[in-house]
Amino acid sequence: MGAFDYPDWDTFATTSFAAGREFPLIAPETPSFMSRPVAAGPADLEGADVAIIGAPYVAARDGLYAGVPMEDWIEAPKRVRQQSARYPGGYVQDFDLDVFEHIRMVDYGDADIPPEVMESQTPELILEAQAAVEAKCNDAIRAGATPVVIGQNSPCGSFAIAKACAENTDGPVGCVSLDTHWDAQPLDALTGDPRIAGASSWKHKMYEFLDNMHPRHLVEIGERGMLEDKAVVRRYLDEGARFISSWELRSGLGVEGCVEALDRAWDGTKGVYAHFDMDVIGGAGPAPGDILGELVEPVALTDYEIIRIAHEIGRRGLTGFSFICIPPGSAAVYRTIVYIVVYLAAGLALRKLGRGHDPA
Repeated sequence: MGAFDYPDWDTFATTSFAAGREFPLIAPETPSFMSRPVAAGPADLEGADVAIIGAPYVAARDGLYAGVPMEDWIEAPKRVRQQSARYPGGYVQDFDLDVFEHIRMVDYGDADIPPEVMESQTPELILEAQAAVEAKCNDAIRAGATPVVIGQNSPCGSFAIAKACAENTDGPVGCVSLDTHWDAQPLDALTGDPRIAGASSWKHKMYEFLDNMHPRHLVEIGERGMLEDKAVVRRYLDEGARFISSWELRSGLGVEGCVEALDRAWDGTKGVYAHFDMDVIGGAGPAPGDILGELVEPVALTDYEIIRIAHEIGRRGLTGFSFICIPPGSAAVYRTIVYIVVYLAAGLALRKLGRGHDPA
């Protein structure tokens, strides 16, 4: 097997870490995340703290996204769950903490995204796909659980979650966003439709459409280099956003300073939406950046930095969380996503135990 020849489920299930164990399945070849109970409907969310939701959607043109075949991207929700099966429980030795003794996590399956949207990405089908993710997130938030959406593209892995967070919060909602790109163009490049919060426009649409979200409560982390329009970046800075480029993080601020700066998203808000666009990891994580195709840029964040930030978000508490652009094809990268989710949940557990972080 080559470095990025991902194994099928039958092969994976017989590896030394997974062999001999039974796994609850949400679909053929798809175990539940970390072998957590499967929530078949809203009633099964009662008492849950975290609900895992898949959003297998790719905004592909001619079968490619960022020059990488759509099929390599869209498997992320399934493959992350498969990699989670290697871990027998929620004991995190870093904290001497069994997360699942304090956090009830369930797997709420995948959103009912219409399969035809992968062949015909019309605005109407994209909006239907977005609504399917919103519905799952609404169920989770109304049950008192934090939805954690494993997606791949916008709007299904970003704006849909932000919208559910905003519409279920009585007051301002902050945002922590990790990304290589600002995704703040005024119009979706794929459809040209002003209703679509697409790959290059979802953040702009978040602030255009959601009245209780404002850039003054945004902490934006990881962008760097020469890709962005200066007018776009300066507008967000003028509106009060806290921008931490990966250059600033490395040239003096450090991860501790970055963690302290997260408080901006909680200051004066009633909820927080956290979003990790995993192209932010570039080639600094456990796999070469080339697997991201056109999305890779130098000076990326490391796997430790993003896992640490997720943990600190959990310690502060949050309304919803999402992933997009999970680098395709690498088992080690999918394991990184598992770590992010579990260390986020560890932060929530510490919060329950009175060891969280409440911004002053």
